[in-house]
Amino acid sequence: MTIEAGLVGKSKEAIRQANKVIRKKKCAKTKRIHMPEISISLQRLFIACKDVFKGPGIVPPPQDVNRLQRILDNMKPEDVGLSSDLGFFNPRSAIKGTPSITYTTIYQCKTFSLCIFFLPPTAVIPLHNHPEMTVFSKLLLGSMHIKSYDLVDSVTSDELTQSSQLRLARMKADNVFTAPCNTSVLYPTSGGNIHAFTAVTACAVLDVLGPPYSKDDGRDCTYYKDFLYSSHSDGMMVKADGNDDNKDASYGWLEEIDVPKELRMDRIDYMGPQIVETNC
Repeated sequence: MTIEAGLVGKSKEAIRQANKVIRKKKCAKTKRIHMPEISISLQRLFIACKDVFKGPGIVPPPQDVNRLQRILDNMKPEDVGLSSDLGFFNPRSAIKGTPSITYTTIYQCKTFSLCIFFLPPTAVIPLHNHPEMTVFSKLLLGSMHIKSYDLVDSVTSDELTQSSQLRLARMKADNVFTAPCNTSVLYPTSGGNIHAFTAVTACAVLDVLGPPYSKDDGRDCTYYKDFLYSSHSDGMMVKADGNDDNKDASYGWLEEIDVPKELRMDRIDYMGPQIVETNC
């Protein structure tokens, strides 16, 4: 009886151990390891940005600009986790009051940043500059009106008699763009460095900034209000600079303003495909 009892006890213990092993195997089979989704196009853009942007004060050469343009021109909303089926791009009711703009940062370092801005219908990002930056803007979804200017340094008058706060600027764009469309590029002093976005429909735009904004490094954002050239020209003529035909160019006056009180921008976490850090 003692031996039989011992065998029974050992059998029960063996069964318990076996059950533990079975449970562990079942857990091992059903346990899923979450791996971040990777976008080949986004990863390619990240690697190119690390190679192209060399830091403040350095404008990428034309071949590098063309390289980034080609990558961005071929990017689709899905490459950053977006879809036209998302509720944001199919609003069921009109937005009351001032629309709130949201943005998310995909990646940022000292030399460049990748951000997406989401604008509901009628939302406006007022005229603002990009000091010492080269910026690539890719409209991913929706329709957007873009107005942009470049400052003009020389006029025929030493000072503006009506307002010393006004700066003469040449208009570079004043059009509606609808996705999919080509990537726009602006430079520190050309290409429409001062621009404004107005959403015609709900839209999303991917911005590549090199280098990014930085108050500590003197690259803070300045906002502007524009006026018709004729309203403050006081008979002054614009000097030709050889870059284009001034007879066909449109001009305006820009005045620096405080951050508009009606401007509402909220940051959200980026939930799209992740970037894999590389030593390139």
